[in-house]
Amino acid sequence: MNSEDAWEAMLADCAVAKISIDFEQFIFVNDEVGKKFFDVFISKVKEGVKVRLLCDSAGSYSLYNSVFANELQKQGIEIRFFNPISPWRLKNFTSWFFRDHKKILIVDSEIGYTGGVGIDKKLEGWRDAQVRVVGPVVLEMSQAFEKMWEIVDFGRFIKFKNNRTKEGDFHFHTNSPHFRQRFFYRRLNDAIRQAKEYVYLTTPYFVPSQHFFLILRRAVKRGVDVRIIIPEKSDHPLVDAAGRSYFGLALKWGIKIYRLKNGMLHTKIAIIDDKWASVGSANLDNLSLLFNYEANLISEDRMFVGELKNHFINDLLVAEDLVGEEWRNRSIWQKFVELLTWPFHTIL
Repeated sequence: MNSEDAWEAMLADCAVAKISIDFEQFIFVNDEVGKKFFDVFISKVKEGVKVRLLCDSAGSYSLYNSVFANELQKQGIEIRFFNPISPWRLKNFTSWFFRDHKKILIVDSEIGYTGGVGIDKKLEGWRDAQVRVVGPVVLEMSQAFEKMWEIVDFGRFIKFKNNRTKEGDFHFHTNSPHFRQRFFYRRLNDAIRQAKEYVYLTTPYFVPSQHFFLILRRAVKRGVDVRIIIPEKSDHPLVDAAGRSYFGLALKWGIKIYRLKNGMLHTKIAIIDDKWASVGSANLDNLSLLFNYEANLISEDRMFVGELKNHFINDLLVAEDLVGEEWRNRSIWQKFVELLTWPFHTIL
């Protein structure tokens, strides 16, 4: 889907909220799109609905650094910003560590949304994945939101428990910078280690840890079909160059790389063996999986897995297959730029 489809669906559910709206977002901009959400929030507050908005202060800096946020609070919307940042630090790359990168919407504690979609007009037309869920998993999403909401003032290093209900076919796994709390990262690694047929991954940014890259290599050596779809160009040229520096080894090892040329691909999904699938906010890079707060929905529900697989196949049909020989013949300059990124891989 495109971002617009997700916005429309989320706005429709918010418009009929009766009790509460809890919204956690990395990017929330007060532009044409953001205003639509704020109009609904203000309208619902007047009806007695409790509205809470939790944004990352760097990703949503324009809102964080505006008088409009105070005006919204006067209207009755509760707003908190995670890991406050000073204006002079915004351009410093270290300011993008320990961010709240999650995207969660919970309506009336009954309907949940998660995926990769932010609230910003600039994201219009982006290819992304956002899911709507009901049932016990919404409680897990609510618990993750409450934890961040309650202790947001304590700063960057927050301890999470991987709260899971015993019911339902869907589960919500958080991921944090704390080594013992990278719950989603561990689940993804375990699922790939158990793969027997295929591993399909879509990510806007591919700068994997050495550990994760080796897990993919071992899967290929077991005869698993490993395919990764990335955009030809993302919104971060440096990260693109770093990602390209992995392509030679990936192709040599038998990992298949596909690049989507038309538009920005922001989808973050994984499908394994028709038995396991994930969608959420986590990119396949070190910054996302090791240094930021993320969350992904995981399920073994056959219909859900099939839907995400179709999503992947549709992108695969219009993506360009990267050929090893052609890639090896790229320009010397391109190879040099990629080489320069290697010292920075662990922080990208």
